[in-house]
Amino acid sequence: MSTTPADQKPWPTELRLRKDRRALEVTFETGERFVLPAEILRVRSPSAEVQGHSPAERKLVAGKRAVEILEVQPTGNYAVRLVFDDMHDTGIFSWDYLLDCGRNLATWEADYAAEIAAAGLSRDPPARRG
Repeated sequence: MSTTPADQKPWPTELRLRKDRRALEVTFETGERFVLPAEILRVRSPSAEVQGHSPAERKLVAGKRAVEILEVQPTGNYAVRLVFDDMHDTGIFSWDYLLDCGRNLATWEADYAAEIAAAGLSRDPPARRG
């Protein structure tokens, strides 16, 4: 397992979209490997559309349990842009962001579940009427 200096963040060595498009697998040079669910990446997108321009503007996104990632597009050498099947495509996911998500996934998932429940919303998409 390699190490990185304290002032340097680990670099990803592999990024792989799962075949079912419901998770992104990220491996870092430290040997850390994370499976990041598309739902959490979508609802915690670093985009201004979701995060707003201040914590007070952050939007709670519901109904994304079944969301899929359609594309993973490189953005410079520091990030990827994810395109989701609900057409959200404005989030730039930096390596730092993906590392933070992986290391804190259980907390992010628990916080999201609590927020959804407190708001009386559902992680499931709305039923289609037809």
